[in-house]
Amino acid sequence: MAGRFLKQIFVENGNPMAMHIHSSIANINARTTLSERIAHSGGNPHAAEHSARVILADPNTEAFQLLVKAYQDTPGVYVESYLWVKKCVEKGVVKFTPVVFKNPGGRRPGEERMSFTDKDEEMLAHWIAAKIPYKEIGGRTGNRLYQQLCDLHSDPEYAWVTRHTWQSWRERYKKNAARFDDIIAAIVAETKPTLGQKGQYGYVRQPERRKRARKGVPKDEEFDEDMADQKPKMETIPDSQPIAGPSNMGFPHAGPAQGGPGIMSAVRGSPIEEELDETESDWAIRVGNAPPPGWAKRRASNDLHDGQHLKKQRQDGPPPADQGSIPPQTVVEIANMHVIDSNIRDIAKKYRFTIEEVQEYYDKCGDMSQTHSRFQKMREMLTNNFPDDTIPPSQ
Repeated sequence: MAGRFLKQIFVENGNPMAMHIHSSIANINARTTLSERIAHSGGNPHAAEHSARVILADPNTEAFQLLVKAYQDTPGVYVESYLWVKKCVEKGVVKFTPVVFKNPGGRRPGEERMSFTDKDEEMLAHWIAAKIPYKEIGGRTGNRLYQQLCDLHSDPEYAWVTRHTWQSWRERYKKNAARFDDIIAAIVAETKPTLGQKGQYGYVRQPERRKRARKGVPKDEEFDEDMADQKPKMETIPDSQPIAGPSNMGFPHAGPAQGGPGIMSAVRGSPIEEELDETESDWAIRVGNAPPPGWAKRRASNDLHDGQHLKKQRQDGPPPADQGSIPPQTVVEIANMHVIDSNIRDIAKKYRFTIEEVQEYYDKCGDMSQTHSRFQKMREMLTNNFPDDTIPPSQ
């Protein structure tokens, strides 16, 4: 290159490109040669680091990596190797080293951590066909099936299961169930396994048995039927006829609708019942559809008459005074007497006198306040004049 005019490539906008030769280039001769080469091509090799457009350093030193990290986010500033100047001069053009973008890590969106191969799917289909040959049995999307598969990782025959977790095996089948079911059906058609044979999954989904309630049957009857299976039934007690006698309710006794006097004679068994039936015919009861006895008619008519009479009284107004009602004045006098007696008892109890003494004085004076004041003073006089001797004197 001696004797040849060099192209002025290190010029920007008519000005020399500012370059800084870093101290990591320790060789004096190399620094001098580099400086001359930059100057011959139009650059400025004497710029400071903070104002330089290009920083030249030794790529084999730790300082070079620190410079790259320090200026990687600074726009317009480039850290280059000292060999970069020679390459640019030989090519006659300035070309900065492009920024190398690193892989951020992780898997791409939608990409599996470890892709499933055709061999993986084939082995998985054979496993499901051996364990659950028929989909109707259920359990192909459960956890236990694939957990059992991964538990066999120590077996050399099942070394392929270690490529994925049991969750991944399950999700692989679940997301591609239609395709896997066709493959499994072809395998089952070839092997023709018997349902329930040794080595299968061991869990079969059975239809739930639901108890259907009979329509039109009350809940009470259903409860009685259920309890009848657990407890012994009680013996049926035959219908018995009530003993003849007077009724306080005023209504005829309800007897059986079938039969007549013959039934009564058949049921009657004790001499007392026979005697009652013969001697007290006035208290006969109604049998079957026969008319009610005389005493029942009279009672019913009397009740009807009394009810009509009471209704008439309520409609006409308050009952007349000649039916034993107490006059209002008498009621007031009785109330006053009750209050007086109550006050007399209170005075006697409060001041510890007898009721007869208080009553006698009140009958003389007729004033309750005066009576109260008198017995209060009497109790105070007795307390002051006659102290309690049971209390020992203080020493």
